[in-house]
Amino acid sequence: MQKKILPILLFILPFNVFSQNKFTISGYVKDSLSGETLIGSTIAIQNNNKGITSNQYGFYSVTLISGSYTFICSNIGYETKVIDIELNSNRRFNFELLPKSTASQTIMISSKRRDANVKNAQMGKLDLSIEQIKSVPSFLGEVDILKTIQLLPGIRNAGEGSAGIYVRGGGPDQNLIMLDDAVVYNTGHLFGFFSIFNADAIKSTSLIKGGIPAQYGGRLSSVLDISMKEGNNKHFQVEGGIGLIASRLSIQGPFKKEKASFIFSARRTYIDALAKPFFKKTSPYRGSGYYFYDLNAKVNYKFSERDRIYFSGYFGKDNFDFVNGRQSLKINIPWGNSTGTFRWNHVFNNRLFGNTTLVYNDYNFNFSANQNNFEISLLSGIRDLNVKQDFDLYPFTNHKLKFGGLYTYHTFTPSVVSGKQDSVIFKPENAQTKYAHEAAIYIQDDWDLNEKIKVNAGLRWSAFQQVGPFKTYSTDANGNRLDSTVFKDGKPIISYNGVEPRLTLRYSINEESSVKASVTKNYQYIHLVSNAGTTLPTDLWVPSTYKVKPQESWLYALGLFKNFNDNNFETSLEIYYKSMKNQLEYEEGYTPATLEDTENFFTFGKAWSYGTEIFVNKTKGRLTGWAGYSLSWTWRKFAALNSGKKYPAKFDRRNDLTLVGTYELNKKWKLSANFIFGTGNAATLPQRFYIFDGTLTQEYSAINEYRLPAYHRLDFSAIFDPNKKPNRKLKSQWVFSVYNVYSRKNPYFIYFDQEGNPVNG
Repeated sequence: MQKKILPILLFILPFNVFSQNKFTISGYVKDSLSGETLIGSTIAIQNNNKGITSNQYGFYSVTLISGSYTFICSNIGYETKVIDIELNSNRRFNFELLPKSTASQTIMISSKRRDANVKNAQMGKLDLSIEQIKSVPSFLGEVDILKTIQLLPGIRNAGEGSAGIYVRGGGPDQNLIMLDDAVVYNTGHLFGFFSIFNADAIKSTSLIKGGIPAQYGGRLSSVLDISMKEGNNKHFQVEGGIGLIASRLSIQGPFKKEKASFIFSARRTYIDALAKPFFKKTSPYRGSGYYFYDLNAKVNYKFSERDRIYFSGYFGKDNFDFVNGRQSLKINIPWGNSTGTFRWNHVFNNRLFGNTTLVYNDYNFNFSANQNNFEISLLSGIRDLNVKQDFDLYPFTNHKLKFGGLYTYHTFTPSVVSGKQDSVIFKPENAQTKYAHEAAIYIQDDWDLNEKIKVNAGLRWSAFQQVGPFKTYSTDANGNRLDSTVFKDGKPIISYNGVEPRLTLRYSINEESSVKASVTKNYQYIHLVSNAGTTLPTDLWVPSTYKVKPQESWLYALGLFKNFNDNNFETSLEIYYKSMKNQLEYEEGYTPATLEDTENFFTFGKAWSYGTEIFVNKTKGRLTGWAGYSLSWTWRKFAALNSGKKYPAKFDRRNDLTLVGTYELNKKWKLSANFIFGTGNAATLPQRFYIFDGTLTQEYSAINEYRLPAYHRLDFSAIFDPNKKPNRKLKSQWVFSVYNVYSRKNPYFIYFDQEGNPVNG
């Protein structure tokens, strides 16, 4: 027995002695003035290639051999902090960074360290600071996160009045957009002219368009992860703004200094109030109007250095009223999002960080109209209940593991119609409310293999199941119902699952250059179906069912990244290819039919996209900004559409160019401008008109055979900051902006006006 024990001890002893010489330093990175945790801060070790970035909650952990080290902590917009630490035991240390003055602050878009686009394995990730977003010229003075994101290469909009984004050939539903971990299903106000995100309440914005990490899933194209501010935990702060069509107000401060804080932010438009004086009392349209509002709120409490909880919520609504007194017609269309998030951070030890998240999410659209004694209403929406558990594990200095799982219960309500005529109630039995379970588990490792090679590898398994109550019908050739099958509450109807590998590699050529490659597999189990080219509140979210299969995609990307002039210029060249299966469209000739399940009118096909993206970003100096260019193709092919031939997607745009610049004229004035050029959207137009049985009939072209005129515009803004004293409590700014400087008439939509009659022409 002693002979067996001795070799085991000899084997274990070297590892035990080695581990005794290693210690861990961990803690948080914070704003020294507000106490806000700082996401993505870089903690580097001088004369050592070791380093780490803080996670979504500002937590970091570094394990090193015992000794003396110089730690360098940095973040965009903050003074770099350098500190010497003798590491001879496990210890906690919080870095507090001092914000740079507004006048001297360098605005950048990149990761948080100046060479991160070269050093990190992550591809296609861009972090936008709120200062950068606020510097970009805005429409009617309303700062807009999504409009700024649309200025980046590989990101497209659908034209004027669209808050949806199209990423590398994907549709607007193929982007995972989250606000404090809550999925946002409708991102637009005013029919897409503004996004729902109030910049005064936002702390950070991260976009990932390639090499999506395993922690994210459920979408094919991109991730937009937006975090709300936590609230100043050191002193009270009030800020607001008055614009041409909307005003906003934010209040934040501590309940208990260093322990608990809050933020409350509100925004409301006053289009309805501005338009009211233009309606005379005798006008038949008096009572018509439109408004929207947003409310953001967040509260957090720190029980100890190990435990902290957060409650956050978003509530937004649009309301459109139309009145025509001459026809006794009244129409009301309200729609909106509401989300609620609870999060609990727990530090198990110096190397293990955990976060538990509970989310409630609801989006609904309503339409109601009444004329004389006739009333009709239409309801659609989606509601989620979600629980998620994530862990960050730092086992060794060159490894950062992230793993966890999530579960979501979906309720889909697409197109429920009801009506009333006098005393007759019209409420058809449209069995369209659907229920589903969605779950996933994942693990990923950010691994520094050596000084040259870095790997980000992950694996995700996802599953989806439609469950009852639900009723399916069998019909005859005319659509008449013959028989039905009933699924009771909770009974499985159909299940899907799949494995999603994710891999990104980085090879460093030198200190200023690297090559990266990535491959990602994604499944998407919920779908947005639209009969229009833009994201409207009337679009429907539907689940995967026994008829509707999950979408699948493979994305391959290769890129060259190089910095110049001491990292003052960041450049990248990326090429990509993406294939997509089980794409969804309405069948040819479809018109909305609310009495029947919409999935009976779907047709299915495939899509693929490929292209090149060039990005040049100037990060320092009085003049900052970027230039982006994309050359791309996006094709779709459906057996039941376009005679089975491939056709360009509506959002296919061959050339896309953006130029963005900000110039600090002096300490008081800052000038900004952006120019956008893009190939016109693909369109299906009538080619011939003929008379059949006395009726004028149109014959349309092949799908998306034509192109609208090219889209281009120039925007300009000037920011005036009259504050001379940096310690002044009351500060103000004046923002002047001109949208579409040279009044380019970009097409919003095309319609055909027919005049005359078949007899006289």
